[in-house]
Amino acid sequence: MPNLSQTPPNRIQLRRAVASSFLGSVIEYYDFLLYATAAAVVFNKVFFSSLDPLAATVASFGTFATGYLARPLGGVIFGHYGDRLGRKRMLVLTMVLMGAASFLIGLLPTYAQIGSLAPVALVVLRILQGVAVGGEWGGSVLMSAEHATGRRGLWASFTNAGAPFGMVLSTGVLTGTAALMDESAFLSWGWRVPFLLSFLLVALGLFVRLRVEETPVFQAAGEMGVSRAPLADVLRHHPKVLLLGVGVGLSAFVAQGTLTTYIIAYGVRTGFARQDVLNGLTLSSALAVVGILGWSALSDRVGRRPVVLAGALLMAVFGFVLFPMVNTGDTGVLALALVLGQAVIHPLMYGPLAALYTELFATRSRYTGASLGYQIAGLGAGLGPLLFAQLDASTGGGGTTVISVIIAASCLLTVGCVLALRETSRHDLTTVTPAVTPSGRVADAPKPSSA
Repeated sequence: MPNLSQTPPNRIQLRRAVASSFLGSVIEYYDFLLYATAAAVVFNKVFFSSLDPLAATVASFGTFATGYLARPLGGVIFGHYGDRLGRKRMLVLTMVLMGAASFLIGLLPTYAQIGSLAPVALVVLRILQGVAVGGEWGGSVLMSAEHATGRRGLWASFTNAGAPFGMVLSTGVLTGTAALMDESAFLSWGWRVPFLLSFLLVALGLFVRLRVEETPVFQAAGEMGVSRAPLADVLRHHPKVLLLGVGVGLSAFVAQGTLTTYIIAYGVRTGFARQDVLNGLTLSSALAVVGILGWSALSDRVGRRPVVLAGALLMAVFGFVLFPMVNTGDTGVLALALVLGQAVIHPLMYGPLAALYTELFATRSRYTGASLGYQIAGLGAGLGPLLFAQLDASTGGGGTTVISVIIAASCLLTVGCVLALRETSRHDLTTVTPAVTPSGRVADAPKPSSA
């Protein structure tokens, strides 16, 4: 097998791969996070109108969580075929699946029109969204990381940066639509417009994605790099690495679910205008793109571990500051809390994950291993808001201290898992086996040349 770490990258394909990964991630998360915003401000009134407001919010977040529950399934399905047939084919399928599911949500009848069939259909479409995102992330990250021979943290992080940019688009389109009409019109049909617009984004994304070649790492691996059963390979030979990977990413997703989903409903219930909360979320999401790229680039210089550790420790403390800042009732303080949490601290944990998960597994099962670890950790973003809403309901709105403790506990778990792994940034992706010692610790490897 040729040593690709010593071969200059095809810069045209690298740029196309990074652009495709970023745009694909933007589209996937536009659709996926559009649902998150709608779950907090629309679906409780449209699909669960027969329940009281707090119970409707819990039910709405429950349908939101089903998408996260389906993401590991998507990682396994698309990871299996991505490791056997290639990354590119799967990425085309995930984009089409996501676009179709989101478009159909935009056409879905409400509870008032078809009764209980409406929330059932909503859950089914949400599951399809989750399957699509579960397959999208791993393939997008690998397309960038396996095309690059250096600065892997930066190039791979464009996929993660697409998530907050997708949030910017989704909240921007949703709030812009709401601003153009009164409340009744928005709840009647206006909320559908952002979902229907996803069709245009998918068409653009497919145009870019179809111009990217298969990754040189996968092509060079050939038949020797193909596993008949990638999932079995991961579970049988690398279970400890998979579990440590889940622990490393869990706190980032618990924090993400808190800062991008739960805080919307919490802020509105404590007295903020919905538009003020969404404006703060849009600002912090836009700045998060810069934070993710910047901290990920730093991880190429100092390593993944120091950056992720710093983020986890800071977030453990910030979890106890977040809700008191929101409870001030000051719009400026709310915006500051969101910017600090989502644009400064969270990217420290989240940005380097793209490269780190890629570096934990060998080519023959990398799509499956990286996707599964990331998506299982991602359950924290889906189940967190649901758990927090239930805590809030059971305590009459006084459960924020418990929520902060949960955030801190997940961060401390991340710290322990990061310390159990050695640095991965110098791992050569062309190796046949992952850089893992018999004890399960990721070993150091020669650092690839800059690209």
